[in-house]
Amino acid sequence: MSSEDLLIFTKSGIYCKIADVYIDPWRPVQRAIITHGHSDHARPGSKSYICHSDSVPILKYRLGKSINIRGESFGNTFSVNGVNFSLYPAGHIIGSAQIRVEYRGEVWVVSGDYKVQHDNVCQPFEPITCNTFITESTFGLPVYQWKPLYETCKNISDWWAENAKQKRPTILTAYSLGKAQNILQNIDKSIGPIYCHGAIQKTNQVLMEAGLFDVKTLEVSENTATDYTNALILTPPSGLNSSWSNKFKHAVTGSASGWMMLRGMRRRRNVDKGFVLSDHADWNGLNTAIKATGASRVIVTHGYQDTYTRYLSEQGYQAQSEKTLFEGEQFAIQNQES
Repeated sequence: MSSEDLLIFTKSGIYCKIADVYIDPWRPVQRAIITHGHSDHARPGSKSYICHSDSVPILKYRLGKSINIRGESFGNTFSVNGVNFSLYPAGHIIGSAQIRVEYRGEVWVVSGDYKVQHDNVCQPFEPITCNTFITESTFGLPVYQWKPLYETCKNISDWWAENAKQKRPTILTAYSLGKAQNILQNIDKSIGPIYCHGAIQKTNQVLMEAGLFDVKTLEVSENTATDYTNALILTPPSGLNSSWSNKFKHAVTGSASGWMMLRGMRRRRNVDKGFVLSDHADWNGLNTAIKATGASRVIVTHGYQDTYTRYLSEQGYQAQSEKTLFEGEQFAIQNQES
């Protein structure tokens, strides 16, 4: 086996032939190792799943309680047919992990989705030394550079406070797994009550029951008499401009997304306010993470992959682009839930 064949990209996903194991497969397989619980990486139908222990309740909630699943702790090594696998923090969402794959001294790391800015919710990204690093490129252009998280969340809190003074409900779109918990953990919760769309509230409950999250919120009631005048209301994008949102009279709307960095995105999302906030690494984060691995070879997946691959090649990396069915935040936008 050559070093370039430890992991290959197939019609079913990223495959380790020696171990007969897939990482984040997009078709049902016998054995799957999952980086995190977003639906473009954790898909139903496989015979068995391995993931980080914190992802177990998430996958059971999303894929079904009866799935055959095993949780592993960060740093613990388990072997399959002589191939050593271990999981390390990706910093993306609760339970997100990078998968380290080692065979006869050759080390690959599949990063899944990741961010390097700590969000006070999940364990922060940990760079792992490797020969080959498989990276996303969701925001792989220089235009995407995030402000510090505390600054963005203060801006969200100030906006909410101003709306509350005017007795206007504040509706903010946030994906149910990841972005919602990030915002809830870091905003000023003293301003007023916080309500969540059912999809977000159910996700919060799953995480709270597992001891992984501890911010209490209220679910939006069917009772149209509920007073939301000084409330913050979190909803997936699908809840905005729908029959669900009609109960919030004179509401001010906003969206928290990395795509808000692009001119005109607020108008296209039909919201009053945009906040640049993402669970993915920005341009500097991608470059910092890749450099820290010491990898000489980088495989670029979803995002601006062709452009980012050319950039990495210019920096002296052995870089290549591979097509996958991972979609990053674009998947979340299209599917309105992650």
